Amino acid sequence: MTLRKIPFAPGFNKQATATQAEGQWQDGDNVRFRYGSPEKIGGWSQRTTSELAGVGRQIHSFSDLNGVKYVAIGTSKILGLETGGKFYDITPLDTSITGATFSSSNGSATVTINKASHNLEDGRLVIFSSVTLPGGGATGYTASDFTTNTFEISNSQSDSFQITMLSNESGTGMSSAGSVTIQPYIFIGPSFQTPAYGWGTGTYGGRINTGITNTLNGLLQDDTAGTGGSGTSVTLTDATAFPSAGTIQVGDELISYTAKAGNDLQNITRGAEGSTRSAHSTSTLVRDTTNFMAWNEPSSASEVNLSPGQWSLDNFGQILIGTIKNGKSFNWDPSVTLALSTRATIITNAPTSTVKTLVSDRDRHLIFLGTETTIGSPSTQDKMFIRFSSQEDRNTYAPTSTNTAGTFQLDQGTQIVGGVQAKDYTLILTDRAAYIMQFVGPPFTFSIKQVGSDCGLMSMNAIVYSNGAVFWMANSGGFYVFDGTVKSLPCSVEDFVFDTQSGDLGINIESGGDLIYAGHNSLFQEVSWFYPKSGASQVDRVVTYNYAENVWTTGSLARTSWISAGVTTLPLATEFLESRIPNFPTINGATAGSTVLYEHETGTNQVRSFTTGTVTSAISSSISSGDFDLDVDGDGEYFISMSRFIPDFKYLNSTCNVTINLRRFPNDTNASSPLGPFTISNSTDQVNTRARSRLASIEISATQVSNNWRYGLFRFDSKQDGRR
Repeated sequence: MTLRKIPFAPGFNKQATATQAEGQWQDGDNVRFRYGSPEKIGGWSQRTTSELAGVGRQIHSFSDLNGVKYVAIGTSKILGLETGGKFYDITPLDTSITGATFSSSNGSATVTINKASHNLEDGRLVIFSSVTLPGGGATGYTASDFTTNTFEISNSQSDSFQITMLSNESGTGMSSAGSVTIQPYIFIGPSFQTPAYGWGTGTYGGRINTGITNTLNGLLQDDTAGTGGSGTSVTLTDATAFPSAGTIQVGDELISYTAKAGNDLQNITRGAEGSTRSAHSTSTLVRDTTNFMAWNEPSSASEVNLSPGQWSLDNFGQILIGTIKNGKSFNWDPSVTLALSTRATIITNAPTSTVKTLVSDRDRHLIFLGTETTIGSPSTQDKMFIRFSSQEDRNTYAPTSTNTAGTFQLDQGTQIVGGVQAKDYTLILTDRAAYIMQFVGPPFTFSIKQVGSDCGLMSMNAIVYSNGAVFWMANSGGFYVFDGTVKSLPCSVEDFVFDTQSGDLGINIESGGDLIYAGHNSLFQEVSWFYPKSGASQVDRVVTYNYAENVWTTGSLARTSWISAGVTTLPLATEFLESRIPNFPTINGATAGSTVLYEHETGTNQVRSFTTGTVTSAISSSISSGDFDLDVDGDGEYFISMSRFIPDFKYLNSTCNVTINLRRFPNDTNASSPLGPFTISNSTDQVNTRARSRLASIEISATQVSNNWRYGLFRFDSKQDGRR
């Protein structure tokens, strides 16, 4: 017997075949590389017990002049602020709507708010003021039942919408009685990216106009049958709010139905409106999409909403700046009296329709990307136009001889997609080109020059600055870096990330490209892009580049936003949980879908802090290699007998499983009875085997709570054993 060692190069190589990837790792989950060796990633812990309404799309940390630290999170429904382990609601309010009335029925918790042309969407949050209720026993509700609570709108019609109260109506019921002032939360946008272009993408030019959701009560298989694999009905946990006929969205599939009986949606048609039929598990979120505009159906400009609700967040000194994508910009000042109970307010004189804002830190200018040519006129929004404030003045934007406000018009591309503040410049990316914007002082204020072409940005948040360089995901596929010059970044997992034909794990660009979020983990010199895989409507995959070790990994970590350690000691990130009911703010009638805030790189487990108690669960990790020849000469001509292997682990505080997969030829599938899995602990010095093959690969996995590991060198005993 000859003792051989197999040194595996760090990083994943998914561009090669398993045989080509000899001496390399090919796949894994929840692992990173340090010092050339694979190890399990760090754990994460929920920062508060609060779960925010909406999908977290942007996160930003900052501190005020007194050193108080804040974390701002912009979701598709609210703008939340965390400090001292507690969340505060600072969401701006929209224009008040007066002259509304109430309708209710005895024994029902549903109240109808009557107001013509209110223009409020299902899922929108509202609060009420100036409540007057009828007397004479018409209602058992009091004014405080309305003024002390936040409500989510449902069943919105042109002249009314409904809310859900905490208790049933105990009076005889109101009929267009009383009066109330509606104060809507500012409209941010939908929780999902609505497909609205191209052939074969399901719907065209559409928008979800309702917020009705529920869950499947049973399995839907990938066939024409209904729930449970038979019949022509889809069964929901509760179908009460769904229309008697219409269309639902399950995952990325649209299903039409022509009747409803109880919780059954009947006479279904799978894969409706050009969507792809697929399997869905019990409790999968179901969304009413009856008002989607399908291909061949006309849609007005007001009905088209391609992008999900998104924010850009930054700081102008200690003042928080928040901009809704293609909407208004707001500020929040921590120094005002009772700041934590004060909502963000609109920035005076600022543009009202902007793709993104950011602050040029060194010179204190507020920069608007893809904004209005005429301030205050959203119809003049030009997505290649840049406007910046006067220095140290976030309320002055009209250029004069005595200030430093100004504008630029870019020419390469059709729209500015995003930008990022770097060390001494701002990098701006259109859908085609890259520009740097640098402060030069009066009279020109800024210089701007093109530094790259054919390197357009995938989406607003697919860009991040770290360690003196800017990294981004390109809309043409692939990754780029700017460190003085624009360069394509070689990627050993590129096909896996961008090809949706291989295992359906590639990016869902058409209906999920806007959801991509890039984050920097300074603790481990990593930049990551979180994205939705093909068929997914929310982020569920990650690809990571370690610029210190120059290696790539992929995984299933689902984070909708991320921020590196800095103001906070640890990195922070958000996760969207489709089936959870949010508890912040407290919302009457809230539909499912909440965002949790995690601290990362803490411990080895996932720790969730529910209001009912703390739940700790394991983080599963795994890694698998390419094939290696068992033959001593390394050409695979001979069969080889393997009698034992010697594991080499560090930091192994529990156990790991090691499996050896065997193949005769490159195109063979793995042996039906692979060797293992073998349970390895710190006391395992060797594992005896009886194996005979030409090729082998190893797989390491761990699923235990509090497990941690780093792997070193694989060694095994072998001898030549013939050609057949």
